Amino acid sequence: MVGTIFDVMNMFLGAVGIVTLALGAIGVINIMLVAVTERTHEIGLRKALGATNRSILFQFFLEGLLLTLGSGLIGMFLAGGLMAMMGTVRGPGGFDPPKLVPMSAFLAIGSLTLAGVVAGLYPARKAAMLQPVEALRHE
Repeated sequence: MVGTIFDVMNMFLGAVGIVTLALGAIGVINIMLVAVTERTHEIGLRKALGATNRSILFQFFLEGLLLTLGSGLIGMFLAGGLMAMMGTVRGPGGFDPPKLVPMSAFLAIGSLTLAGVVAGLYPARKAAMLQPVEALRHE
């Protein structure tokens, strides 16, 4: 009976995690699309000066990667600090203080970074495919 409850709870928390990860990926896509839109003139100038589609793609791809990896690491350090502070608080009997499991932390950061990389591909490709003349004309 107790095992079944924990299995259902794990499935529910996994589903919540997947939905949260998908919403985070949508957020990354939005941020990167805004960055591409705001930097259209810069992209056109770089392309006019000889930048290749590959270098533009790599720039925005790397920006999305660093955005998600950096935010994941900051979040993990904040969560670790919060768990360390909560470890000193005595809770009701039978409950262990929260602790950060390194494998879970690496898995969370890895999946966040992978989602960020996948989410950053569309805006990066959109930036790379801009025509220099049209980009320079853009206000």
